[in-house]
Order: sequence, then structure tokens, then C-alpha cells
Amino acid sequence: MSEKEPTKAIETVEQNAASNDHNENMSTTDDIHAAGKDNTARATSVSGEPLTTKEAISIAQAGGWEADALIEQLDKELAADPRLTKKGIFDLEFANPKYFTYILVAFASMGGLLSGLDQSLISGANLFLPDDLHLSTHQNSLVNAGMPLGAVAGAFILSPCNEYFGRKWSIIISCILYTIGGALEAGAMNYQMIVWSRVILGMGVGLEGGTVPVYVAETVERRMRGNMVSLYQFNIALGEVLGYAVAAMFVSVPGNWRYILGSSLVFSTIMGIGMLYMPESPRWLLHKHRTLDAYRVFKRIRGSTSVEAREEFFVMKVSTEQEQAEVAAGVGSRKAPWLDLFTKPRARRALVYANMMIFLGQFTGINAIMYYMSVLMSQMGFDKYQSNYMSLVGGGALLLGTIPAIFLMETCGRRFWAIAMLPCFFVGLVLIGVSYHLPVGSSASLGVYFTGLITYEFFFGSYACLTWVVPSESYPTYLRSYGMTTSSALLFLSSFVVTYNFSAMQDAFTRTGLTLGFYGGIAVLGWFYQIFFMPETKDKTLEEIDLIFEKPTAQIIKENAASAWETTTDLCSFRFRKVFIDGHAPRRASIVEQLANRPMH
Repeated sequence: MSEKEPTKAIETVEQNAASNDHNENMSTTDDIHAAGKDNTARATSVSGEPLTTKEAISIAQAGGWEADALIEQLDKELAADPRLTKKGIFDLEFANPKYFTYILVAFASMGGLLSGLDQSLISGANLFLPDDLHLSTHQNSLVNAGMPLGAVAGAFILSPCNEYFGRKWSIIISCILYTIGGALEAGAMNYQMIVWSRVILGMGVGLEGGTVPVYVAETVERRMRGNMVSLYQFNIALGEVLGYAVAAMFVSVPGNWRYILGSSLVFSTIMGIGMLYMPESPRWLLHKHRTLDAYRVFKRIRGSTSVEAREEFFVMKVSTEQEQAEVAAGVGSRKAPWLDLFTKPRARRALVYANMMIFLGQFTGINAIMYYMSVLMSQMGFDKYQSNYMSLVGGGALLLGTIPAIFLMETCGRRFWAIAMLPCFFVGLVLIGVSYHLPVGSSASLGVYFTGLITYEFFFGSYACLTWVVPSESYPTYLRSYGMTTSSALLFLSSFVVTYNFSAMQDAFTRTGLTLGFYGGIAVLGWFYQIFFMPETKDKTLEEIDLIFEKPTAQIIKENAASAWETTTDLCSFRFRKVFIDGHAPRRASIVEQLANRPMH
């Protein structure tokens, strides 16, 4: 669409209005309808072919009257369909759609709470469960690793569940699996039962871990997507702190580990019931050719009166149709769409980018430290009961670290956030490694250890938000379920490898060698990777992010190198506004706004 077309559209509106005897009473909506009444370009490009995502974005940014026409047509179709106008028992309605978005994010993000709870609950139970069930060191390692191992299986059922049942019902299924697993592990009578219950619970965690961030990313607006997806990591950290508190609460109760592990059932039940009232993702509905259903949901959670919402739905619809047309035409793999992750350059770049974030998040040691927090505390000289209470320090620091990300992720951007946070938690790893060379139980040893632990947990909490934000927004819509399967499988497989081998690696590397040499070395290499290979996706719709990954890798590296130099120069010159604020370029006015602001003749 050329830059002149919005002006032509306005002129058409004015000509139609001038020729109408009742033009003084003609509303802006009527103007829009008149402007496009005889113009078939609303649904096609200049060449007569269906619009591409790039053309749709250009149209939206240049004025978006095609978007207004689409919304007007969908409103008419929606009003004429009694099936969609009837309110169901689980349909919530709010006068302000933004409140609905907040409720949706709050319930969906409880999945992070379930994941975090397990990490700290099993840490507390570890002090008593092995003696009660007479477990060997090897058996106890498998009990600890059972959840991430089951989560890998959960990740592999993620794409079929998401494709056939949708985001919402996949989350509900995950709650059911988690509840069954939690009940079984609380009542476990032997080694086999506790391992299988951990695997079933892990399947629920794996399924929701790859679904919730996508569900949130597909439903919230672009200006708050990073912040809202970061709430998932906040809930993981909150769950970890809550789990340590629950473990401390039951530590003196007979059969303590059963109460500790069984407490998670309360939260999985609340989440499962709450999700019944939440809608399906509008992008998933469009992916399934259910345009009216998608628009109905979009109106409930985003509204359709704002220009930006109308333009986003317009671009979303065009982008989904383009993907479907490409697959139908044989551009991708129709029978096995997941192969496109490896054969299409755009999808392959997203696959590498998303999974590198997962790798860096896991192999810098966070889950090993969280799962064995109580054990590490006992190694520093605390007894079993003190270790449970002192574990709250690390969990609390992780929780506090996620708060800046919730408020600043969209302001600073993903790229800046990653490059800034990673060196900071590397410093924490250095301090933890140094503390092991000081006398056990000495004030110097404890002081350095806790300083390192708090530093590491706090800055990793901020960094870890990216491991959910980046994968959830990187893949194209038709591959998002398959892409998140790979990311979730890698996440939990890495967690299994790290937690299962932690004790053996500690013996082989020494404690300092493991934290500083292995985890710290990966952090340093990851920092350089992010400087050159990580694109910026802040303040972009998911469809605009598609265009970023269309760029060749060499171009992304060139742009990143230039951006790193420019950002460093600006920060050294104290030009903070340019770095953090001026990047949010406002959209151009829509036809509605242009008509409203033109002087009367």
C-alpha cells in the first residue's frame, strides 16, 4: 500500500459525504463504510493477490481503514450469529477488557506457581523422604529428577494437545495431571510409587510450561506482552518461596514430607477451576479457521474500539491466512509441519534463538541450586531444620529479582535485559565458588556464600523471565505448538541432566569447579552469543516479529553489532531516554482519527 492511499481514502470519504443529501448526519463509521464500499482492495494487495503479513502491517501503520472495514463486517456477522451472541455459563464479561486480560494472565500464570512449588517442596522433603522410604543415594537422585524427566514427556504431548484441544484445554489437562501426580506422591508407599508419581506430576508441569507462556503471549497486547509473560517466572519464584515456607511449616509434623508434597494439590485445583472461565487464544482460533470465534474472544479480552486493537486483529488474520496458504501451496510440509522448523530459514532462526535462551537458563545451574538448596545449606554447616529455613533466603532473592522484569521488560527490551543481567549473576557464581574455599561455618564463609547466593538468585530471577518470553513470541503461529515442544523438552531435559548429575558433578569438578568453572564458563560464552545473535523484539506484535526472523543471520549480526556500539555510546553519554523510551514509536493515526482531526470546510 502506498503512502498516498490513506489520503485517497479520506478524499473518497469526503466525496461520498459531499454527494450525500444527509452528509451532515453521517457518522464516522458511515464514512469508513462509504470509503471502502466499492473498493475491493480491502482484502487484496495491489496485484490482486491475497495480502502478505508485510503488506498488512504497512496498511495498518499507514492508516488502517481496511482494518476498520474488516471489524465492521465481523461485528455484523457476530450480531447475526445466535450461537456466538448467547452467553455461556463460563463466559466472563468486563466493561473494561483490560481487566479481563489481567484476570486471564493471573490464572494462567499460576502454572508457574505449580512448577516453582515442586522445586522447593521436594527440596524440603529431601531431608526426610529418603530415610522414610529407605532410598539409596542413586534412588533419591532419580526421585528428584523424576519431575523434569516427566516434564520431558509432557513436552512431547504439548504439540498434539495444543493442536487438537487448544491452549486453554491443554492447560486444564496439565492441571489434572499435576493433581493426580501430587496425590500419588503424598501417599507413596515405596520407591516405585514415588518415582512414577513424580513423573506424572512432571508431565503436567511440562505440558503447562510450554503452553502458558504462549497462551499469554497470544492474548495480551504488544506493549505489555514481555511484562505479562514475565509473570510466569514471577510465579515460579513465588511458588519456590511458598514451598520453602510450607516445608518449614510441616517440618516438625509426623509424616512431614507427605504433607509437604501434598500441599500443591490446593493450587492445581484452584488453577484448573479458574481456567474453565478463561477463553481460548484468538490466534489459535484463527489458526483453526474459526474467525468469528476468534473475533468474539478478541473483543472480550482486548476490545475493538481502539485503533491499535483493530489493526492488530486485521494483521493477525492476514498473517494466519498467509501461513495457511503457504502450507496449502506446498511451501512448507503439510503432513509434518514441524519439519519446517528445520527446513525454513525463518523458523530455523527462531528455533535456534529460542532454544539457546533455554540452554543458557538451565546450564548456568539454577535448578541444581534450587533443588539441592537444603543440601547445600547443610554443607555450609546448618542442621536439617535450619537448612529448611535458610533456603528461604535464596528463594526470596529469586522472587524479588523477577519484579524488575515485570515492570521494565518492555521498557528496556529483551536484548538489553539479557546482556545486562547475565554478567551480574555470573558475579554471584564467582562468590559462591570462592566461599567453598573458606572454613566451613565461619562468618567469612557464610558471608561470602550468602552474598553470592543472593546476587546469583536475584539477577537470575530477572534473566530467567526471558527463557519464557523469548520462546513464546519467536515462532510463527502455525509452528508455535511444535516450536514450544522443542523448547519445553530442552528445558526439562536440561533440568533432568543438571539435577540428576549434580552430586556426581560436584564430586568430579569439586564444588568450586562446578559453580565457577562449568556454570560460570557457560554464562560467559552465552553473554557473547547474545551480543551478536540476539535480535530485539520489544514493542512488536507477534506478526511483526515474523518479519524480524525473515532477515538473514548475517544481517542480524551486523545490526546487533551496530546496536551494541550505539547503545554503549548512548549509556556512556547518559542518553538514557534515547535507549529506554524513544524506541517506543507511536502508530500513525487511523482513518477514523484522521477524519476526526481534519478541519471542517
